[in-house]
Amino acid sequence: MSVKASTSGLIVVGLGEMQVSADPGATLITYALGSCLGVAVYDPVARVGGMLHALLPHIELDPVRARDQPAMFVESGLPALFRACYAQGARKERLVVHLAGAGANTIPERDHFEIGRRNLLMARKLFWKNSILVSGQDVGGNAPRTLSLRMDTGAATVRSAGSSIQL
Repeated sequence: MSVKASTSGLIVVGLGEMQVSADPGATLITYALGSCLGVAVYDPVARVGGMLHALLPHIELDPVRARDQPAMFVESGLPALFRACYAQGARKERLVVHLAGAGANTIPERDHFEIGRRNLLMARKLFWKNSILVSGQDVGGNAPRTLSLRMDTGAATVRSAGSSIQL
């Protein structure tokens, strides 16, 4: 994980990565959320936000990779994202949380492992255990999504199949 300031204003969160920013001129964005889970969090008081693009639900699938790249997994990536936001001044009780992607089965006949559904279940389990409410989500279906988070307003937007919705 890194905390980035951007000269262009756009901070791309790649596959299995997370980013945190307090730059009001920045927008965090992640692309191609299908079975992957995209999580955007924002503290409107501290004006700190972060984004996670997790591929797999459980760290037991690859413990070594989970240690080296916690953002690859929902189970380790979510706690890491929250801790990174707290380190920048965010507070749990103020965080606005948005989800996108997980469960989007973009190749239905190939999703024997139901990764998207399992990613979403892991996230919901962690949120429930930690008393965190999700403010908005766009999950399921068959279309991949792009999730963005504006750091000046905290607005989270999902683009998919030519349309755009504000969460």
